Amino acid sequence: MTNTPAVLNGKSFEDLKMTNENGIEYWSARDLMPHLDYKEWRNFSGVIEKAKTSCERSGNLIQHHFVDVNKMVLIGSGNQREQVDFQLSRFACYLIAQNGDPKKPRIAEAQKYFVIQTRRSELSDELEADLERLETRQQTRVEFKALSGAAQNAGVQNNMFGVFHDAGYKGLYGDRGSSAIKSMKGVPKKENLMDRMGTTELAANQFRMTQAREKLSKEGISDQQQAITAHKQVGKEVRAAIERINGTMPEDLRPEEHIKKVEKRIKGAIPKLKGKDAKGLTGE
Repeated sequence: MTNTPAVLNGKSFEDLKMTNENGIEYWSARDLMPHLDYKEWRNFSGVIEKAKTSCERSGNLIQHHFVDVNKMVLIGSGNQREQVDFQLSRFACYLIAQNGDPKKPRIAEAQKYFVIQTRRSELSDELEADLERLETRQQTRVEFKALSGAAQNAGVQNNMFGVFHDAGYKGLYGDRGSSAIKSMKGVPKKENLMDRMGTTELAANQFRMTQAREKLSKEGISDQQQAITAHKQVGKEVRAAIERINGTMPEDLRPEEHIKKVEKRIKGAIPKLKGKDAKGLTGE
């Protein structure tokens, strides 16, 4: 459910993909540059150099992921000049995103994209649980926005959104709203509750939100109080399902470290590639 990096001129990151003589996918650094909000090659080339350093430090071979491909380009009046470019593996693009300026919107989008898209086989066993939790948290963010839109369509006013979302929590957590849940779990009041949920708890809440959105739509609810009541009822049904399978009640699940720490840890863990992935663009 994660979005791809921003579309530019009708093309997304995946649309820029090409295939080399070894039948392996690659991206042109020159094509990638504007997609990551860089306008000048001198600035983007600095990011590429940082990415090369990250590649080397992680035990991967630079030449397998960054291939120099100088080419001649027209500069006017029929004249040509040599232009520096690189063929980049997917891993190289990942490293470039990680070393780019996160203040640039498209860099920030690309970082999130590659955190999710980085194959599990490229990460250590210790980070697999982190990645699963981060994926689920990203999905709940998307679902929360979708449910908010559905609630608005169902007649919930802006000043009642808090009550609407709290109704879902109350149904799922035994009549406890978000404030009561935070107090029970020792989560600071200012923190987003879902940022402290583990994967199992996040999944339960994602299912609650998905089913609430479906219920609002399928039943054509267009009354604010009915929408709030429906959301609470869905929460109760999800809670009942957990009870039937003898699962742990969500209020009894311990809070986890903040999701931002998990994201930072994954970003800092540059994978040591193995097998085919380690060969990058060479096909060796």
